[in-house]
Amino acid sequence: MSTHDDTNDTTTTTTGSAELATVHRLPVPADTEVIEGELISDEEYQRRTSQKARMLARYQGYRRDVVTVAKVTKTVATHERTKTLGKGAARHVSYVFGGGYVLAKRAWEAKTNSRYERQMRIAETSGNAEELKEWEQRAEMARERRHRRRMDWVNGFGKLLKVLVLGSLALVVALLVLGIVLAIKHEDIDDVFGPIEGLFSLIEWIAYAVTVAWGPFLLAAPWLAAGTLWYIGKNADAAPKWMQTGRDGAAEGGMVVTADGIVTALRYLPIARLKEAFKKEGWSPRFDLTPTREGSGAFKGYSAIFDLPMGVPPKDIADVAPVLAKNLHRNPVEVWVSDYGKEKGGKPGYVKLYVADSGVMEKPVPDYPLLSEGKADVFEGVPMGITQRGDGVKMPIVGSNAVFGGQPGQGKSNAVRVVVLGCALDPLCEIRVHVFAMNGDFDAYQPRLAVYEKGATSEHVELAVAHLQALYDEVGRREERLAELGAKKLTRQISEQHPDMRPLLVGFSECHELFGNGTHGKLAAELAVNVVKRGRKTGVSLVFDTQSSRADAIPSQLVENVGANGCFAVKTWRSNDGFLGDGSFAAGIRATELRFNVDRGTMVATGMTDEMFEIVRTYFVKVDDDAGWDQATEVIERAMAQLAPGTPVRGDRPTPQPEADRDLLEDLAEVLDDVPVPAGQVIGALRTLAPKWRPYQDLTIPKLVAALKKLGVKVPSTRNQFPIDPVTVREALARQATADLDE
Repeated sequence: MSTHDDTNDTTTTTTGSAELATVHRLPVPADTEVIEGELISDEEYQRRTSQKARMLARYQGYRRDVVTVAKVTKTVATHERTKTLGKGAARHVSYVFGGGYVLAKRAWEAKTNSRYERQMRIAETSGNAEELKEWEQRAEMARERRHRRRMDWVNGFGKLLKVLVLGSLALVVALLVLGIVLAIKHEDIDDVFGPIEGLFSLIEWIAYAVTVAWGPFLLAAPWLAAGTLWYIGKNADAAPKWMQTGRDGAAEGGMVVTADGIVTALRYLPIARLKEAFKKEGWSPRFDLTPTREGSGAFKGYSAIFDLPMGVPPKDIADVAPVLAKNLHRNPVEVWVSDYGKEKGGKPGYVKLYVADSGVMEKPVPDYPLLSEGKADVFEGVPMGITQRGDGVKMPIVGSNAVFGGQPGQGKSNAVRVVVLGCALDPLCEIRVHVFAMNGDFDAYQPRLAVYEKGATSEHVELAVAHLQALYDEVGRREERLAELGAKKLTRQISEQHPDMRPLLVGFSECHELFGNGTHGKLAAELAVNVVKRGRKTGVSLVFDTQSSRADAIPSQLVENVGANGCFAVKTWRSNDGFLGDGSFAAGIRATELRFNVDRGTMVATGMTDEMFEIVRTYFVKVDDDAGWDQATEVIERAMAQLAPGTPVRGDRPTPQPEADRDLLEDLAEVLDDVPVPAGQVIGALRTLAPKWRPYQDLTIPKLVAALKKLGVKVPSTRNQFPIDPVTVREALARQATADLDE
């Protein structure tokens, strides 16, 4: 590269591969100001200097600003918090107008007979002639009273004017008399009119005070009126349904259920006789109870009772309950139909209908109420769960027994866990548990359990049978003890005073393994039924859970005799009746409507409330199998800390052991003398010898003869007395001993 002086008119030449151009340097005066700039094309110059181009650029900027504002506005307006705040503000504003409507309605009803006419329409719809006549009489009496009040107003104007004139004259005279008295006392004639002047001064002061306060009062009056209307509207929940928070709103609660809505839903049921009654006979249901709002908090619904036409039993409505639910805009599990005639005090031919708000079954169940504090009382019942109406349910313990059934994994074991946890929180209650599986459902409860056995082996079944026998004997002992105390049944006061009379709960989980045992199942069933039948007044209570409703899994007599039944989701009506009792399905008590794996922890329950049945969602005692954590652990620790002295816990009770097998020949040799004895007398002697040996208690003459025949002892049928010869018995016993030695 060659370089030249800048002061000369020379050039700088760039050579080589990097050469770009020849630069001509011009002379620059010393006082010249150098400014920065850029080279632009003609098109760019025109764009920058053209008014139209600049106007278009401004419009494009405005458009971008508008789009940005619109996007931000849309985002803010559609945000969930904005919608919530907007709905809340609109709801509170609507309370003011709603309060005005409520006041206007009250005023209208006070001045007219609309209230009575509404009640007459309801009575007419329900077909209650007596109630209709009563409301007609009340309406006539109300019209008469209103007429008298109007006449009193007309006549009262003249009376009021007369009272005002006479009252004013009396006041003036009284003030003059007072003035004369004052003038005499003060010896001043001016005092005669002093009281009247004082009255005028008072009137003037009141007028002045009103004048001063009138302005602020006029300013505050609209706000006071609005606040009053808002308060009335809020208490009446007068906001439109779409503005409500979901407690009763249609958005969350579904369609509002009315008598007309039920009638319409019935019209479209696939029941030929019902359609015929509607179309050809002009029949319309009579309501014994028009749709009435029930429930609390987030758990609400409608209850109604109505009749059916001739030839349509309530069972037919229950059979098409899913269609009825669809017609009422509900899920099948939210609509329950039952035979009202089978309830206490019910009417034959009437249907009892409960329609829950939409989504009630998806709402979470509250936490177990005794999770952090509190005690339970087994004499009053222990917390079990909540109904669809949100009401708490207590399961009876003393004086009752329970069976829980349903498909696997639907909440049976948890239900028993909840029951046992409640009993553990009663300081007086003794608890024993048998689990016929190797699961750890009750491991966390172990410190509080006087007896805890688990396993599915035959040995465990034998232990449970021995325990049932011991329970049966315990019931007998308690009956004698109550007789000594002069009491008809066990009470809490007796339990507090006598430690040997503590209330006792015994749980048998997965009991199908017990009753289905080929060797001991029949005896176990017999003992369980007998304990349930006799133990009610003695404070001995049993609770069972199983996944099968077969007779060899849960005896039908046991199901029929327990006080409380809970059925989780099942597939067939046979399973339904197997857990809830015969005829339950026909009466509309149907756990078949519960959805498998969806309605977990929800059961159809009987015997837990005064209702014929309830839909109960059980409390959940949480368990984390991965972490080995059980929510019951801390509750059990609290239960142990509040135990009453003398209440048995772990280590205080040995598990009842099965009695050792007995040898029939040896027992016969012991009870027989030297002469033959009729078989009937021999059976009595054997029972006396071994009163707890169950086979002897079930022994009959044919059974004894057959058993001896197998042992080589022939019993003759002399005069049908079947005498047993002690000689032949001893010979058979000797042969048996010889055979044992040979082995």
